[in-house]
Amino acid sequence: MSPSVAETVTLENQINSFFHNHKLGNLLRQSNIRKDKGVSLDILFQFLLTMVFTGKNLFRLLSTPDTPDVPSGIGKDVVYRFLNCVSSNWRRFLLLLSARIIVQKLLPLTDDSTTKVLIADDTLYRRDRSKGVELLARIHDHNTKRYHRGFRMLTLGWSDGNSFVPMLFSLLSSAKEENRLAAMRTDLDKRTNGYKRRQESMKKAPDVLVELVEMAMAAGTKARYLLFDSWFAAPVTIRRIHALGMHTICMLKDSKTRYTFQGDAMTLKELFNWVRKRPGRAKVLASVMVTIGEDDKGNPVAAKIVFVRDRSKKSWLALLSTDTTLADEEITKLYGRRWDIEVFFKMTKSFLNLAKECQSRSFDALVAHTTVVLCRYIVLELARRTNADPRTLGDLFHATCDELRQRSLTEALALLLNLLERSLNNVAGFTKELMTQLIEQFVAELPLPFKKWMLLSALQVH
Repeated sequence: MSPSVAETVTLENQINSFFHNHKLGNLLRQSNIRKDKGVSLDILFQFLLTMVFTGKNLFRLLSTPDTPDVPSGIGKDVVYRFLNCVSSNWRRFLLLLSARIIVQKLLPLTDDSTTKVLIADDTLYRRDRSKGVELLARIHDHNTKRYHRGFRMLTLGWSDGNSFVPMLFSLLSSAKEENRLAAMRTDLDKRTNGYKRRQESMKKAPDVLVELVEMAMAAGTKARYLLFDSWFAAPVTIRRIHALGMHTICMLKDSKTRYTFQGDAMTLKELFNWVRKRPGRAKVLASVMVTIGEDDKGNPVAAKIVFVRDRSKKSWLALLSTDTTLADEEITKLYGRRWDIEVFFKMTKSFLNLAKECQSRSFDALVAHTTVVLCRYIVLELARRTNADPRTLGDLFHATCDELRQRSLTEALALLLNLLERSLNNVAGFTKELMTQLIEQFVAELPLPFKKWMLLSALQVH
């Protein structure tokens, strides 16, 4: 179903309003993201933010002469110099923006009793056709069971069950040198953010995850649990997160990892065979209290393992929670929120041009591009939540694209009217009152959407 006129008008100037209402210019400067000369920082970043909604890539936009979608002064060199800057702290910018959106916009819409969670996962950032991209690596895809060229995009986001907001991410190359296909630049100052980003990309994913969780907790987002799948569910990682004061709810792999139960070390299969199952066709089959090692002070870390029915394989799945006071059903319900990050990955790849829009070989440009994509997602997510919009993010994306195209047409129409007004001023005997009457009559005959857009444009100009 196409959006109504009222919905379309609501989307008008959405990106511009988001930029100014949330003071993105100030956040950029606080994150050491600056421009010394030429086109202003605000105009350039807003251009990058809206580019995906035009339906064109950077090359196509810049090769089209006199297009209203490209502000004056923006060219290929301007954009790539901005993206390739090694001093820009894109992580700080995204964290400041997401924390502001969560604290000022989403928490007031959420009941205090609603459980807030952090969700962590990684996805494949593919660059299969690339050869010289800095720190390019062979990355194993868990879904296809194949290796691809690219990076692992480790993402940490916040959710209240209704909205998902990406807070932090890290583009990971490979901790193994033999898997890295391209080397790191050697001419960087070790004090720059670019050097620190590159060093982090060669760390192991669990180590980076713990660092991201610590940063998110310091941002004051009031999350109580961290959700992730079985790829990060090693007892040592869970203990490190527990030491930060954050509880974990995760899926467990049916592996050789052992958990201490009544003094004995058992695998998941042994635990499942030992515990007493619930009768009938219950979704939760059983639960058991275990320990997963000791913390830094030598105290055992307790956890609850919940076995749930896996109907697709006629078997069972195991969930772990370090909050042993939670009921079995509540653990299962909270873990279901982890799907929010899968929707986020699908949205950014299918609609927002993640890993497609930027073909630079610079690692700094890839990080900057990914940050811009995540900002676009936050714009759409906030619009959906605050407007109580029943549409999916995909529908909202296409509606925004249509609105921006209609806005360009309206601007062209307003330009023609201004040219007509200047031409009529040179006609002898043609009074200003008659000219105004003629233009007002023309505007009155326009369809309602164009009329509203032109009136809104006139108000903004004055």
